[in-house]
Amino acid sequence: MDIVAELLNGSKLAISRAITTVENEYDEATEIMQKIYPNTGKAYVIGITGPPGAGKSTLTDKITKEYRSRGKSVGIIAVDPSSPFSGGAILGDRIRMNELTMDDGVFIRSMATRGSLGGMSRKTAEVVKILDAAGKDIVIIETVGVGQSEVDIVKTADTTLVVLVPGLGDDIQAIKAGILEIGDVFAINKADREGVERLNLEMEMMLDLDQSETAWRPKIMRTVASQNQGVVELVDAIEDHSTFLTQSGMLEKHRFERTRNEILAMLDEAIKIYLMKKVAGSKFESLTTEVNERKNDPYSAVKSVLSEVLK
Repeated sequence: MDIVAELLNGSKLAISRAITTVENEYDEATEIMQKIYPNTGKAYVIGITGPPGAGKSTLTDKITKEYRSRGKSVGIIAVDPSSPFSGGAILGDRIRMNELTMDDGVFIRSMATRGSLGGMSRKTAEVVKILDAAGKDIVIIETVGVGQSEVDIVKTADTTLVVLVPGLGDDIQAIKAGILEIGDVFAINKADREGVERLNLEMEMMLDLDQSETAWRPKIMRTVASQNQGVVELVDAIEDHSTFLTQSGMLEKHRFERTRNEILAMLDEAIKIYLMKKVAGSKFESLTTEVNERKNDPYSAVKSVLSEVLK
């Protein structure tokens, strides 16, 4: 089976195999990514984040169905907490999304964070490219919902949707945790609960306090995902943000910055591997011993290693 050719034709089996290859860093992973790269850059990427228990999975399910009703194909990456034993994703393919697995226009993949901070697996950006190359119009990344380190999602998504819910104790806590800065659109889910007005008002006030100059003011939408309420309006708000980014030229600017950061991150990784190969051995061990015994200092040690490697 020619994985690349099949993948470009949208084969679910080929997509699965390509993702497994990339996740497990098999030898052919780089070759697959190189071949599919010219076919990427067309999908619109939506990140969905927020505190645990906000109903992100249910909302992802409803948003996907709404996009399908608009004729768009959707890829979903559900980033789950890792099992401490197997390293695999605990929640599997999201029980709540079972219905979607029967739809040929939807592809769902759970990924384990594998200890990666920021609520996203390190390989998420590559999986986005695979789904993009496979012809998905929309790619949704639903993250673990770990709070402050969630800002990672901004580096990958075009639009970031932050899901909040009234009545989780201190409502403003989720906003203070730094996710206010990353939201392009906010959804107050479970809006039939008590405290929705207060949360809405607090968020509006927080947005008013934001001093940064921006042409886009994040929209605050209300949803009851379990009853499919407010989902159409929420998708409209995401589409409005997409239109704004495209017309203002910011989409292209964001994607250029993303490409730049991606190259730098890959360089960083490659240099680390190269350095470890170069410095590993008895010489490095004795240098470490010197520093540990205070006969040398780590700054001089790094300088000597670098001068040796860069000769």
